Parts: sequence; structure tokens; C-alpha cells
Amino acid sequence: MIKGLDNPFFVTMRDGLEAAARRQGVRITVQAAIGLQDTAGQASALESLTSEQAACYVVNPINATNLIQPLAQIPRGTPIVNIDSPVDRHAAMALGVGITTYIGTDNIAAGRLAAAAMARLVARGSRVAVIAGIPGDATSGARTEGFIEGARGRFHVIQTIAADFDRRRATLATTELLRSRTSIRGFFAVNDEMALGSADAVRAVARGGKIAVIGVDGIPAALAAVKHGAISATVAQYPYTIGQLAVEACLAAIRRQAVPSRIDAPIQVVTPSDVARAQRDFPRPVGHFKDPLVRLLPSVNVR
Repeated sequence: MIKGLDNPFFVTMRDGLEAAARRQGVRITVQAAIGLQDTAGQASALESLTSEQAACYVVNPINATNLIQPLAQIPRGTPIVNIDSPVDRHAAMALGVGITTYIGTDNIAAGRLAAAAMARLVARGSRVAVIAGIPGDATSGARTEGFIEGARGRFHVIQTIAADFDRRRATLATTELLRSRTSIRGFFAVNDEMALGSADAVRAVARGGKIAVIGVDGIPAALAAVKHGAISATVAQYPYTIGQLAVEACLAAIRRQAVPSRIDAPIQVVTPSDVARAQRDFPRPVGHFKDPLVRLLPSVNVR
């Protein structure tokens, strides 16, 4: 059960799940929420899936708690692999739900990488704004936290504004900030869809001087925008690899292997200097990724 396929990030995640299942010769059912606000619908869909009594469940919740009730209906001892957005483990444990492993991006680290990239693009002491996702979203909060930490001593984060992970709302928010705060030299958007929206606004609001725009995800549209100079960089994460790792973790857990409680997926800053390679290797990581599950499933080899 993953988030909505209206975002290409989750389309790529689905592809990784299905490709790994085919390679391993197992049957997989992948369902997605209608959209990033469909918390109740996602929970209802997972509840329906629990009746299938699968050997393992992979969940990518819209928020930290919306899937806990249906997860509580899964028989005890069934592996549950949490990917991308973390389930609130304390709330889950209160209902007897045990999460086998979490697989996803270290989002604080992703924010810090974005800050380091921004520091190379703007002058020391410059003013920069953050375009955040849905208020209360753990992923958005962690990326914002990491970016603000990484900004210290380099540049000033003058405002954080929520745009709900939506490109159009990010365009409107960026436009408003550009018109009210003429000294802004950069924007960090916590996902690429919003970074593209910020870039739309920067192009539309003609101003002197270059304004840096950095996103997170590494979706194809963002890589193309980096190549053509519309955005400055993206912190690429790899949902295809996350999907592959999820299937591998399920198989290892089913075989009663000791799966790590957390597996960090690869991340990398993509700039104009290496975007061609990132496009060539998409949806896989640029360069080698050491799969921590290889020792449990010797036949698996993820780049």
C-alpha cells in the first residue's frame, strides 16, 4: 500500500516493487491512495488487503498514524515493512503492531545535503526560503529541519511556507514571497514537484540576479529541469531501489532472517555537472549501492 500515483515518485516506487517481485518469482499486489490527502481512503484500501492474508505487507503511509488501525488487523507475526514515510512506532505498538523494518531516505541528511548545495550557489548571509509540504508531515518536517541545520553559518532561512507538495501551490507561494521579499536569493522545496513550481514562479517574476532553486526526489522532470537550468539541483532519492529493498526485506523476514530495523536508501545531490549520468542510470542510483540485504538473499544484486 503506497501513496498516490499522481506523483511520479510513487509510480517509480511501484515499478521497483513489481520488478523485484518478478525477479524473485513472488506474487505482489500493489495498491495506491487516490492522492496525498486521501488518508481515510488509503486506510480503507489496506483494510481490504488484510483479508488476503498475505505473507508480508509493505506500507507507505500518508501520515504517521493513518494506517495503524488496519495494520492492527494483520495476524501477529506477519512481517510489516514500512517504506518512505515512517509509521509512528509508539502508536503502532500501543495497538500491538510491530514494524519489522523501516526502509527510506534519511530525510534530515537529505535536507543537510540540500543546504550544502545551496551554500555553493548563494553568497554567505543570503536570504533563502523553504517551501514545505503538508503541515505535520514527518518527511517534510525532517527535510526542513536538516536544511535549517545545514544553513547555520552559511545563509539565513527567513521563512518556511507550506504548499502541500503541490506544484501550483508552490508557484503561488514562491510568487508571493518574491514580490514581498525582494532580497530572496534561493528556494529549497522539500520535493521536486514543488521545486518545479518554484522555478515556474522565478521565471515568471522577472528580476535581476540568479535565484537558486533546489528540490528533493530526482524525478525525471526535475532532472530535465536541472539539465536545462530551470532548477539548480535536486537531492535524488531512489524510490525504485526502496521498492526493491522492500520486497527483499519481506522475503528475508518470511524466511526468518534477521532484517535490520532500519535501512537507509541512497541519496545524492544532482547538479548540471552530473545530471546526464543521473538521467542515464534512472531509476537506479548513480554508481554502486551496497545492498545490506545481499547477505540474506545471495541472489540479489541491486546497484
